[in-house]
Amino acid sequence: MAIRNIRTEEDEILRKHSREVVKFDSRLHELLDDMAETMYAAPGVGLAAVQVGILKRVAVIDDGEGLIEVINGKVVETSGSKIDIEGCLSIPEVYGRVERPEKVVVNYQDRFGNAKAIEGEGLLAVALCHELDHFDGILFSDKAIEFLDLNSMEEGFDDQQI
Repeated sequence: MAIRNIRTEEDEILRKHSREVVKFDSRLHELLDDMAETMYAAPGVGLAAVQVGILKRVAVIDDGEGLIEVINGKVVETSGSKIDIEGCLSIPEVYGRVERPEKVVVNYQDRFGNAKAIEGEGLLAVALCHELDHFDGILFSDKAIEFLDLNSMEEGFDDQQI
């Protein structure tokens, strides 16, 4: 496993559409392992392959409940709406309020190509939406209702980025 460089918003690759994964092989497994190590080292809640320069529909997420590997993920159901604070490993030290669904259902494949579904609520719903947006070249800053000044944030604000 290796820690990979995280691309930042100046890198035009972040605006490109990622390709569907069709080969579930050792190279994909290595990418997933490296992405998890990179996300934990950053530290972050999620990381999409495009953020490490790979245009594949692959993401890793850990909302504190354990690692989830999402390949070819697609939101198939949403409910509710919530505005919360987001950040991104590709846009360091920038935070904003973003409106996202309260709950989502995502169909995806695991590292072996098996079809799966996950229901996310709270932070997991935010992270799923945030990472799947990366698949289509969308950054949280595109959806931010307002940006926040870190100096005026409340004490105890968790600045972990998605």
